Amino acid sequence: MATRKEIDGSAGVPQFYGKELRYKREEAGLTLEKLVDGSFYGITFLSEIEHGKRSMPVDLARHVDRRLETDGFFERRCGEARKARLKGHAPYFERVLEAEKRATTIVQWSQTVLPGLLQTEPYARAVICVEQMPELPAEVEERITGRLERAVIFEADHKKPEYWVILHESLLLQSILPPEQMAGQLDRIIALVKQGRIVVQILPWNSGPHTLMSGNAMILDFDDAPPLVYTEGQHHGFTVDDPSLVKQYRRSYDLLRAAAMPQRASLALIEAAAEEYRNGEQPDRSQRRDLA
Repeated sequence: MATRKEIDGSAGVPQFYGKELRYKREEAGLTLEKLVDGSFYGITFLSEIEHGKRSMPVDLARHVDRRLETDGFFERRCGEARKARLKGHAPYFERVLEAEKRATTIVQWSQTVLPGLLQTEPYARAVICVEQMPELPAEVEERITGRLERAVIFEADHKKPEYWVILHESLLLQSILPPEQMAGQLDRIIALVKQGRIVVQILPWNSGPHTLMSGNAMILDFDDAPPLVYTEGQHHGFTVDDPSLVKQYRRSYDLLRAAAMPQRASLALIEAAAEEYRNGEQPDRSQRRDLA
């Protein structure tokens, strides 16, 4: 028999309401299967809500309120839980924020900035603060914390997702941080590669025309749902789940992967750049060609 996993309701708003949902369900003598019966959702989905890993859709909240006779409690509160989960993130990122934790594989391409999942605190701060938005310091810290917390998917107790990222070499050559901090940023990526948590390929700066030149892309695959593509600009983001468009993005990514350097050579470039930054030097692209 599987061990019952306790829910820490003090961990956050989603966990608080998830624990309350479990309490009300068990008080009514209902299993997960019985509670979702008559809705469009499965028991895994409901279990993840109880553990604070998903936000509750409004239609499911209404269904739960009817079955548990909770007088609209969960419908009223699901918005609060969603707001808490989005703390530090833009509303358009909500779908991806949840999807990252459920994905079996994530493949990503970035040519202008290191992906949020890989950023250290100094790098995230530099990217977020460059906008000079009229935000209170607490709000800035909230955004930085929210970004760093996404890296929980790389912790030891997370068996998935498999994360594969292609980075443009210019991200190694043109630092947005002081040398010591940039070395630390690259060390973070190196450590994740050596731990087997991620696969990194570098697209050479002189690779010429290539697919996905016009922007970044993230493709997420799941065990129990269709794949999803996410792209974003400076102040907006879009999720794409149309099968034909997802297929086109996947083909473009595969072509880009074929143009990028192998993992071993890519890691050597990152290690060399980290060492040069550690020595207070600017990476020299002419010398780095010998490592390819």
